[in-house]
Parts: sequence; C-alpha cells; structure tokens
Amino acid sequence: MILTMKSIALLGPRFFRRFPCFCRFSMLFSTESSEGGEMDDGFFRLDNGREMDDVFMRIENDCQMGDGFMRVEKPLREAWGVSNLDPFSDTGSGSSYSARKSYFDNVRLDASRVLEVLQQHSPGFNTIAALDELQIRVSGALVREVLLEILKRVNYANRERCAKLGYKFFVWSGQHENYRHTVNAYHLIMKIFAESDEFKAMWRLVDEMTEQGFPITARTFQILICTCGEAGLARRVVERFLKSKFFNYRPFKHSYNAILLCLLGLKQYKLVEWVHQRMVLKDHSPDILTYNIVMCAKYRLGKLDEFHRLLEELDTNGFSPDFHTFNILLRLLGKGNKPLAALDLLNHMREVGFDPTVLHFTTLIDGLSRAGNLDACKYFFDEMIKLGCMPDVACYTVMITGYIVAGELEIAQGLFEEMTVRGQLPNVFTYNSMIRGLCMADKFEEACSMLEEMESRGCNPNFLVYNTLVGNLRNAGKLKEAHEVIRRMVDKGQYVHLISKLKRYRRC
Repeated sequence: MILTMKSIALLGPRFFRRFPCFCRFSMLFSTESSEGGEMDDGFFRLDNGREMDDVFMRIENDCQMGDGFMRVEKPLREAWGVSNLDPFSDTGSGSSYSARKSYFDNVRLDASRVLEVLQQHSPGFNTIAALDELQIRVSGALVREVLLEILKRVNYANRERCAKLGYKFFVWSGQHENYRHTVNAYHLIMKIFAESDEFKAMWRLVDEMTEQGFPITARTFQILICTCGEAGLARRVVERFLKSKFFNYRPFKHSYNAILLCLLGLKQYKLVEWVHQRMVLKDHSPDILTYNIVMCAKYRLGKLDEFHRLLEELDTNGFSPDFHTFNILLRLLGKGNKPLAALDLLNHMREVGFDPTVLHFTTLIDGLSRAGNLDACKYFFDEMIKLGCMPDVACYTVMITGYIVAGELEIAQGLFEEMTVRGQLPNVFTYNSMIRGLCMADKFEEACSMLEEMESRGCNPNFLVYNTLVGNLRNAGKLKEAHEVIRRMVDKGQYVHLISKLKRYRRC
C-alpha cells in the first residue's frame, strides 16, 4: 500500500525559518510505503521486549510517585516497617544480604503453603479455616508472590477457578491486622480478573480502591482498557476516567496525556484519535507529548496528511520538535529508504542542540533494514560509533536481524561475537534472530546449541524462541529434535499453558 503525503514545504514559511533542514527532504516523504509488516513509529523502543507495564513503571519511578504502582519496594518497606526487621538499614557487610535472603526465602515458603491450601479448595473444604491454621504473617511481599503465581497459572480451562481463589485469598489477606493492601495488590487481582474475563468484578475493585482512598493511576486504566474488546465499551472506560476526580494522572500534564500514552502503547490508534478530538472539543491545550502521541497514531493509521497538519499545528502553537519528534521523523525516513534525508536530519538535530542518541540511530537503522538497505544500515552503524555513541543490545539486535533476513549469516555472527566482546550481552530477541538464521542455513545442531548457550548465560528463552526453533525443526522434518525442545521446555515448567500452540504447528 502506497502512503501518500504532502510535502513538508506546505507547512508554511514560519516552520522553515525555524527548521530550514526540513526543506531539503520534504518531498522525500511522499514515497513512504508499508511492506506488509507492522509499522513502528519510533516513539517506543524497538525490539527490546518492553511491555506497557515497564513503560509506566519507568515513568512513575522516575517521578518518585508514591502510589505503589508495580513496585516491590513499597510493600516490602511496609512489611518491614511493622516488625523489627529492616534489612536495608543494616550497615553490616554480610548481615544485610543474609537478612534479605532469609526474608525472601520465608516469603516464598509461606506462599507455597498458601497455594497448596488454595489448590484444595472444593465445596466441602473450608479454605479460610485452612489458611488461618497456617498461622503465617501476611505482608505485601507474600500477597504479591501468591497473586503473581495465580496469575501465571490462569488459562482458558481454569480461569474461573483462578479468579475465585485469587479473590478469596485477596479478601482473606486484607482482613489481617498490621497489613493493608497496596495499589500493586489491587492491580494484580485486577489482572487475574482481566485474564478471567471478569469485567464487572474489576470495576467493583476500582470502586473499592476509590473508597479506600487509593489513587486510580494510568496502570489501572491500562488493565481495564485491555479487557475492552468492543470500541463502544472502551470509549465508556475512557469517558469514566476523564470524568473521574480520583484519577491520579501525574506526572502527566493532564489526564488526556496519561490516557493517550496508554492507548498508544496498546495500539488503540483509533481511540487515540477519538480522545484527541474530545480533548480539542474540551479546549484542553496539547503539549509536545500530546503531539508526539497523536502523530504516532496518525502514522500507524497511514493518515500522513493529518500527520503533517499536526506538524504545522505544533509549530503554529510555538512548540519545537523534541527527542521523540525527531525519532518519529527518522523512522519515516528510514522506512522510506531515504538515507541522505536522514543524514540531513541528524545534522540538523546537532545544529539545534539535539545530539542524536543510540535510540535515534537504532530507530533509523531499523527502518532502513526493513526497507532492505543494509549498506545504509552499516554506514549509520559505523557513523554512530565514530561519534562516540556506542551501540547497545537493541541496536546490535536490529543489525543482526537485518542481516539474518537478508541471508547474511556470517556477517550476523560477526556482529553477535562483537557485541559480546564489547560487553553487550545478547537478549532473547538477539538469540531468537540468531537461532532463526542458523535454521535458515540448515545448521540445526548449532541452533539447538545456541538455545543451551543462552540458558547457560542466564538468558531464559521466551516462548518466541521456543516457537522459532520448534517451528523450523518441524518444517525440516526433524520431529524428534523438535519434541526434545518441547520436552525441555515442559520439564522447566515454562509456557506449559502454551504447549497446545506448539503442538498445533505440524507442517513438515
């Protein structure tokens, strides 16, 4: 599909007086195309496996928000605060580590005992009495450990039972003295309900959080919106949060930005448009974050004319492109296979005081790689090193993946060895690309050995890695080897609930 785009020259003379560099590559955006794959916008980090949980954790931790959002530290501090044990305040050389290890060991042991009791739940079994008989000390760490384990075990067959057991434990633990549920605990039980399709129960928890004086955060919104399969239902959720007096949207300028960022991360691009329209109608002033989010959504939807109108509006309202704005433009130029224009933009960034970072180079290289221009990828990769900007794991992974797709396994292997020498440890996505490349070259023994290598280095394979290896082994008719990989995965207790997806894949 060819995406049309007006020349940036249409943005007007004011824009070019401030950003003359845009003139030199304005007409080059007109050939931006999609290659059938999913379009990335450059706003979020590419190929690093980060989910929205991590996005919000980073935002809230950076701003020192004390709402308990996805934090382990707060419940642990609360737990230690009600006892004489405070491992972190111990200044002894070895006693601090020993106390922490002992504490966590006890938490895990207590959690396993609780789970054993919950598993015995049946019509004739008094679960609450059995939990009381354990005589364990309830803490934030214990509640988190138990709820996380229940969340991991939820599947289609047992989701109703998991929801009941999770909530039963949640209520039981909340009734203990010297313990009060945190926002993190509420979010965990909400996620269990979400996996179990218990939408009404989730809303009751939101009401309970409000009654208990807990902040309703962007994370709360994200959990709820993820369960909305229908657009109408999703819009009602958005409207409720926009009207809520209890929505703690900090550190964002207003609730609209918090919701827009969440919707962008969840790929709800049409909802991003709708919320932005509501924002305009309510006379809420956008900031640079608002513009970046909405421009990303417009790009993803292929509405590049509207993308340009937003760029013009950004300038008219007195905003200058920031770190992310330049990243979005580099993504456009990369996927449009416009290396010379990208070079102009990088030079302009330096002129206006923005030194390109590894993220900017990685975004550009990833786009050029998808466009099939590996020579340009190599040029910018070498250029960033000359400028003292050292490639990180994500950048190496993008380069390796590009060469693997192009069938250049030897070059990819050279980069793989180079990144290790430079202290950049490969992650699951790097290994997945290498395993895929080895399989493409019919080097299946080496691919299986690489699976063992990543495990020995402490990099646990995710389901994507297993799926890549098993799928390629089966396609090559190596069913015995494929079943051995599955057996190892099951023996480790990993992704057992997804085993049916591997077994369903039987093309030989």
